[in-house]
Amino acid sequence: MKHHAAIRKLGRERDQRRALLRHLARALVLEENIETTLAKAKELRPFIERMVTLARRGGVAQRRQVARTMGGDRAVVAKLFSEIAPRFTSRNGGYVRIVRTRIRTSDSAVMARIMFVE
Repeated sequence: MKHHAAIRKLGRERDQRRALLRHLARALVLEENIETTLAKAKELRPFIERMVTLARRGGVAQRRQVARTMGGDRAVVAKLFSEIAPRFTSRNGGYVRIVRTRIRTSDSAVMARIMFVE
């Protein structure tokens, strides 16, 4: 039974799921909006909001923690700390928005666009 299931498994093992979320988060930070399935977008939301919260705090320790979580990509960390986090200094959470866009014809998956709130 799926009582109190905390996460969506997305048909992957733990390491593959972490890599997928890391890749989606990188793409979201660099592109600022991406289209993916609704389940992946819902799973990405808390992951990316934690990263933005850490970036809002600033500091070396937070920068290292974000770099470790994002896989050490310096361009992503730099953009997150210098461009994205300053936008949300007056906002207490809710940094991303998920909008359903279409149903994919190949497998009837519900697609969604995830983007940073302006």
